[in-house]
Amino acid sequence: MAGDDEPIADGEAAAESDDESVVESDGETAVEPDNETAVEPDGESLEENVGQRFDRLPATAAERRVEGRATREEVVDYFADRFGIPAETFEEYTFWEKGAGKIWIYAGEAPSPIEIEAIGMTCLRTRQEHWKPTTDFVQRFGRRATDCVIELSREEARAFIDGQDQDLEWNGDWGYLIAAHEIGVGSEGRPGRDGEAVEGAALEPLGVGLYVHGELQSVVPKGRQRSVSDRR
Repeated sequence: MAGDDEPIADGEAAAESDDESVVESDGETAVEPDNETAVEPDGESLEENVGQRFDRLPATAAERRVEGRATREEVVDYFADRFGIPAETFEEYTFWEKGAGKIWIYAGEAPSPIEIEAIGMTCLRTRQEHWKPTTDFVQRFGRRATDCVIELSREEARAFIDGQDQDLEWNGDWGYLIAAHEIGVGSEGRPGRDGEAVEGAALEPLGVGLYVHGELQSVVPKGRQRSVSDRR
């Protein structure tokens, strides 16, 4: 698992550009006329959510041009308010939407809009009643969380990553939680492997769980689940 501060890169990002400008095909920047809709050379409006296109999230609601699109401020505030992840964690990152509510996080700048397969990694699902962080995001940034983190025992952690739902006690808020398990760490603060000497312990985020009515539901994607019931 990569460290929190390592850059997210996919090799497809281009140079930085002004989010509020429309860049024409000849490379010159055109000033957007008042009371007119900005249109890309292919005829797609910048005020529409295009499923196959990445659009950078607006900084604030005042800059929002696509109805229902989350803003950078709202995303950062969500991670801070829900999980206690400091806002400064994301100072060097940009946030993007592709499709309906699939938010991506990228360590760097890129022109917006941009049509590529991926940029960084998915981090959040919006455009639904309760926003949901992704497994990748939690495993990458979850160590910085101080709230809504449920600590699992060894057996509970095994059941969780196996995709099992469990009746567990939890005195915090219901909803999406970060499921974590305490593991041994070595002198450099990294998780130790089986058989290695360790000097301490730290909570390692496993994934996202949904806690309702006394039950922790594992929402680890099926492709990421693995059975460890036969391991010791």
